[in-house]
Amino acid sequence: MIGYTANIEELTIQNNYFRQVLYTSAHTQLVVMALQVGEEIGIETHQDNDQFFRLEVGTLKIVMNGEESTLTPGMAAIVPAGTNHNVINIGPEVAKLYTLYLPPHHPDGTIHKTKADAMAGK
Repeated sequence: MIGYTANIEELTIQNNYFRQVLYTSAHTQLVVMALQVGEEIGIETHQDNDQFFRLEVGTLKIVMNGEESTLTPGMAAIVPAGTNHNVINIGPEVAKLYTLYLPPHHPDGTIHKTKADAMAGK
């Protein structure tokens, strides 16, 4: 099949991995994520990637170039390329979200079960 079709809300809610790449094309990458209570992605800047986040479950704080916003279910955020950012789970439950990288950022098929795995490059 060309492209990708799925119930992204359902897949996002079912995901328990820190990061799992679901689909990669030449220009876009779809990734589901689960952030444990108090966990954060970590401060990062993607020089060549715009990034879109949508939260399905939980409460997140997103910080872009020092400006903070709170995301609740159904909300989204776009981080332009070159923007220093972090996403932090500030709620009492595991946060479930998905993100789009434009263009792709991770190797196709990447699965990081935990943030420690992601930091170790496993």
